[in-house]
Amino acid sequence: MVRQELYIAVPNLFRCPISLDVMKSPVSLCTGVTYDRSSIQHWLESGHDTCPATMQILSTKEFVPNLTLHRLIAHWSHQLTVPEQEVRVWIEKIKSENESENSCVDYLVKVAKFATGCEANRRFLASYGGFVEAVFGVLNRKRRSEIAVLESAVRVLNLIVNENGVKEKLNRLILKTYNCLPLFLEILREGNLDSKIGSIKILDSISLDNESKRRVLETENLLSALFDYLKLAEDQALNDAILSILITLSVYRSVKAQLVELGMVQILTRILSDSRTQILTVEKSIKMLSIVATCSEGRLALSEEASCAGRVVERVMKVGKTAREDAVVVIWSMCCVYKDARVKEAVVNSNGLTKLLLVMQSENEGIVRKMCGDLVKVLGKASGLGNYQTKTAHIMPY
Repeated sequence: MVRQELYIAVPNLFRCPISLDVMKSPVSLCTGVTYDRSSIQHWLESGHDTCPATMQILSTKEFVPNLTLHRLIAHWSHQLTVPEQEVRVWIEKIKSENESENSCVDYLVKVAKFATGCEANRRFLASYGGFVEAVFGVLNRKRRSEIAVLESAVRVLNLIVNENGVKEKLNRLILKTYNCLPLFLEILREGNLDSKIGSIKILDSISLDNESKRRVLETENLLSALFDYLKLAEDQALNDAILSILITLSVYRSVKAQLVELGMVQILTRILSDSRTQILTVEKSIKMLSIVATCSEGRLALSEEASCAGRVVERVMKVGKTAREDAVVVIWSMCCVYKDARVKEAVVNSNGLTKLLLVMQSENEGIVRKMCGDLVKVLGKASGLGNYQTKTAHIMPY
């Protein structure tokens, strides 16, 4: 009998650090690191007196069975061991146009569960001949009412979209089929939260160049639908996905102007004002502001919503380097290019001078440091400090 190759999702926690195999009898050393019993026994019997992972000298060579991990491995082994041939059958069933809707959903759910296991499983699916095309075919052939089928197909595609070559394949397939893009809008409106996020991420992933971005933007009511969900603040992960695709698509002036008209600056101000907002969302919000600040409509909206600049200043030292640079661009655009008095006042009142000096201190010579220098001069005058000197070698923030 020919042995079937197994494609198994193996969490790293279940692998022995020595053998890298799934642990059959996990035991923990005094250092807290867990190994398979046979592997660590061989290590210790070979004369070693250190922990293989940490290289700490062991205070005792005794080990304790890790019963909790043993039970988890046993449960996982029973649930997720999938023979190659079984996975191939699922894929071929998905390819078949003769399958009923319920059967198709069942096979997509099985494949999605398989894909969530590990990167090797996702690579296998992505490289399986015709798999991406088959799942896309499910999207393309199902009728409008079959939301469960669409959700399942989107979940599978979203799981493998970052694997080698998948984005490019989907880009060609989706953009070649005009009637497919509205299906993503349907999922965005009628699907569950996960499928909403998945559909947005797929559209973002296939927007690889100006042509694909233009085609995505041609989807009727897409921008307004995305904005409506951002306005609802339903979920931070959904907000992140929406901000990501809006950043990707905002390469055209008309898109920036439309977003400003919808109320983007007001929504971003609310997001930045909420202390519960996660850093990733804050950083994307600042990036979006730096984009809309490049058009006259965006600068006018920032002027009318002067508190937004204050919120940006409050966050400037709490975000990563890229977002900090974006924040400086926003403030510089409003204070040095647009020369808005209300924004200058909001920045000064938010202790903007001190924070911009700190940013200057952390930056090497470059455009951001120069912008900060311009801002310090402009804001120094606005705050009544006159010709503020910026050559200080060390700045004490308190």
